[in-house]
Amino acid sequence: MNQELPLSLRTLAGTVGIWTTTHESVPAAKSADIASEIESFGFSAMWIPEAWGREAFSSAALLLGGTSTLKIATGIANIWGRDAVSAAAAARTLNAAYDDRFILGLGVSHQPLVERLRGHDYKTPLAAMTQYLAALDAAPMFAPEGQQPFARVIAALGPKMLALAAHSAHGAHPYLVTAEHTAQARAAVGDKFVGVEQAVVLGESRDEFLQRAHAHLEIYTGLDNYRNSWKRLGFEEEDFVRGGSDRLCDALVVHGDEQAVLDRINEHQQAGADHVCLQVLGADLSAVPREQWQRIGAALAS
Repeated sequence: MNQELPLSLRTLAGTVGIWTTTHESVPAAKSADIASEIESFGFSAMWIPEAWGREAFSSAALLLGGTSTLKIATGIANIWGRDAVSAAAAARTLNAAYDDRFILGLGVSHQPLVERLRGHDYKTPLAAMTQYLAALDAAPMFAPEGQQPFARVIAALGPKMLALAAHSAHGAHPYLVTAEHTAQARAAVGDKFVGVEQAVVLGESRDEFLQRAHAHLEIYTGLDNYRNSWKRLGFEEEDFVRGGSDRLCDALVVHGDEQAVLDRINEHQQAGADHVCLQVLGADLSAVPREQWQRIGAALAS
């Protein structure tokens, strides 16, 4: 792996993107329209997950095809979803076809999604990621884009995975974290890329905020990787009730007007984030929150 940060990551420095699953709520042929809207609202990147929905690389191709400047990043592509040769070939092809606008975000996912959904053994996730990144380096490709570089970041929360991000990737993509964790990530990866996800409820009452935040955290509070991360940040077992405590909601989901969102972005940036991608939580978490995206985009522009 070339240790120099690829242009696609360097140009994300100081910018704000969108992290979303809502493109999967519309037919695949229409999903690029969502990406085009995000681009029109002034955001620099769209981060997409891979779990029970669309396959990450084919989805990214649809989104790239409907945009001209927006970067599309997998946040994250599951390393148990395909071997490293396939991932490297796909990343090279997408970057060659779409002006280096694809960013490969990789993650070990979580035990239930790996063992129950995909039928793999989750006993050694750190070793699995280490081997996967080494296999990416060695992956051959005998096509015109075979030497095409691509950016790769990994989902990293704990010290060992952050150290791996510093050594064997171009940086880290922390999810469901505080600005305190962002500072820890920056210290761990040095001058590599740090792209942080931040959940948002724009406006609304306190009761509505808590309803959305609890619904958002419901799945995550049952996953050991996040619980362990939050413990390192000082949270305790009583914070991990299904959907999280109010305290956990306040820490992980910013609530307020546009200025409150800008302030939280600034906290992450001051802590060392190169890029912040916002996950806007609407009343229906699967619905496209275009009005809120537009409002935040306008606030960023002004």
